[in-house]
Amino acid sequence: MRTIKTGLCSYGMSGKLFHAPFIDSHPGFELTAIVERSKNESRERYPVSKCYRSFEELLADTSIELIVVNTPVQTHYEMVKAALQAGKHVVVEKPFTVTASEAEALEAIAGEANRMLIVYQNRRYDGDFRAIKKVVDDKMLGDLREVEFRYDRYRTVSSGKEHKEGSLPGAGTLHDLGAHLIDQSLQLFGWPQSVFADLMITREGVGANDYFEVLLYYPRMRVRLKGTVVARVTTPAFVLHGMDGTFLQERSDQQEQKLLEGAIPTISAWCPATKEPDGYIHTSYQGEEIKKQTRSEPGNYMGFYDDVYKCLVDGAVNPVPASEAIRTMRVIDAAMESFHEKKVIPLV
Repeated sequence: MRTIKTGLCSYGMSGKLFHAPFIDSHPGFELTAIVERSKNESRERYPVSKCYRSFEELLADTSIELIVVNTPVQTHYEMVKAALQAGKHVVVEKPFTVTASEAEALEAIAGEANRMLIVYQNRRYDGDFRAIKKVVDDKMLGDLREVEFRYDRYRTVSSGKEHKEGSLPGAGTLHDLGAHLIDQSLQLFGWPQSVFADLMITREGVGANDYFEVLLYYPRMRVRLKGTVVARVTTPAFVLHGMDGTFLQERSDQQEQKLLEGAIPTISAWCPATKEPDGYIHTSYQGEEIKKQTRSEPGNYMGFYDDVYKCLVDGAVNPVPASEAIRTMRVIDAAMESFHEKKVIPLV
């Protein structure tokens, strides 16, 4: 098995939970270097890896084949561009960029450099999303008419992170959490005809939206995507209504929690399934009325890095190509325009 030497641009939460453990545990990757500008937190868990103090040092390491750009979104364009032009393949965190135009430019640069550009949409590998995808793919609800996806949190005090909650371009929950919901919606339902959006700042001391509602228009279906930080009690995160039935699914994937507890991921299933039912379906399917609680299978973010490995080594399809992430950014751009113009924005 060929080993892909990999460099990680940051060792904050995303580096500690969503990237380093998977790169280190996958037999096809080597966690060669980690950038920590002043701290040494990575030394305890990954003492064999190099510790660089700057992105420039990481780029200069000629042994590194893949760079993971997991820094704030406002830095993505310049860092991804530099990495591609330095001859590195790149995995970049969502949201891909601040705007769709930046995303399109990076796709062109990747093509010119003949390097792979892969966007980290880990929520495609959540167990709850996989449960929804199966129901949709199997057409268990008949023709869908109304869908609602939510990503709610309860955080009534600002984190103080300017790149996430300040007035910088790309800050706010629409870019942060909305990017997940938009990507999932496009994966399931394809390209909408138009977009309408409402945004709001609900908390004191916050400079970016922390509430969003995005309505995607399809010919005979509406998809509503919502997120808030003041949901102390949550409702089902996924609600799908079709002509034959309804499916309710909780946001129940436990991978993030298990990683916080120190779990070591593997290619095979490593995260337990939910102990209690996390879904409910009432439908007519293949001549039978179905009315029951459901339980989703465990997700596995290692599937993303395994797909990255197969892409780079075996020539398999890019698991999240820039072209797909550009579409997500186009919806975000349209949602921002819709809010400011107070009108429905057509997508052509």
